[in-house]
Amino acid sequence: MKNLNQPKAKRRGWGVLWILIIGIILGAVLLGGSAFVMHKTSDTAFCVSCHSMQQPLAEYQGSVHFQNTKGIRAECSDCHVPHEPIDYLLTKVAALKDVYGEMTGKIDTPEKYEAHKLEMAQKVWKDFEANDSATCRSCHSFEAMDIVSQKPEARIQHPTAIKEGQTCISCHKGVAHILPDMSSLAAAGAGELSSAAAKTPDSATKLYTIATEPFYLQAKEEHNAGNLMPSTEVNVIQRDGDRVLVSVAGWQQDGVSEVLYAAEGKRILSVLLGDEAQKNLKTESSVTDPETGLVWHQASIQVWIAKNQLIDDQEKIWQYASNMMSANCTGCHGLTALDRFNANQWIGVVKGMAPRTSLTPEQLRLLTQYVQKHASDMQNAQPSKS
Repeated sequence: MKNLNQPKAKRRGWGVLWILIIGIILGAVLLGGSAFVMHKTSDTAFCVSCHSMQQPLAEYQGSVHFQNTKGIRAECSDCHVPHEPIDYLLTKVAALKDVYGEMTGKIDTPEKYEAHKLEMAQKVWKDFEANDSATCRSCHSFEAMDIVSQKPEARIQHPTAIKEGQTCISCHKGVAHILPDMSSLAAAGAGELSSAAAKTPDSATKLYTIATEPFYLQAKEEHNAGNLMPSTEVNVIQRDGDRVLVSVAGWQQDGVSEVLYAAEGKRILSVLLGDEAQKNLKTESSVTDPETGLVWHQASIQVWIAKNQLIDDQEKIWQYASNMMSANCTGCHGLTALDRFNANQWIGVVKGMAPRTSLTPEQLRLLTQYVQKHASDMQNAQPSKS
């Protein structure tokens, strides 16, 4: 007997098949179209098409990522768009805020751009630190590096970075764009250091100056007799109100009576002595440097100093200085190893680099102390650590 329902079932089967085929085609078109749109909105031409991107573009075009001897160019997306699918999609969605910023003119003038540059840079640096500089490592790999053939500084830095598990952005913040003004970061760091000093217990006997600080020969004297330099170690003898009587030891070069240095033969300033203070200096022993023939005197002096400028944890001073160095000294090169130079050489290095930073004279003094006291010829040097 003939099945009257067969034609109807057959037609239904063909209908489902056509729906499936059309769905596959539409899905392919949608997927392909989405991939095309994603790709086109990630290329450099699209990224710099907005007026507000002209300043970042100029910075990028002046970097080694744009033009170099190898002829290899890193496009915007190579650095700013993750390659992993999930992170890629999340980044594209998050980029909608940039569209809103462009529409509202958040950085549409050079003045607005500079005002927001640090904030934007910090966001990018934070992301790079969180993902271990994933986009950097898509092109640069420790395993593929011929470290022996690298420049001297890189030959020192990269083995340390590998050993300590450092990430690229720690040393290469200014690799593609000019660093923003870091003065607000340094000022914030100084404020944190002052707050920490204010909490120093009165029971502490070994302290360190957090800044250049005037000292006095009498507890109630108002005219300062000289200055202690940042990070100078002092030992407490007596306390009187907001001042502390401390003993400061150091080395004085024969014939240079106005300066007390932190170490024999090293130009690490500890104390700048006025005329009256020079008379109070006690010389304890003398040695002759066999290499230079210079005579050095081990000496000490007792002075009064404001207690709110003293801290008992020297590492907090070094952390502040390390952050300043990282923030200000990676615009033209990687972070220089502290043991790259000896204590006396660091003086010229810092002076030469100072005009390229936004650091104040006081901040530069502390930074100089930091690099000198961790230099290659200091006993407490910490090789390649920043």
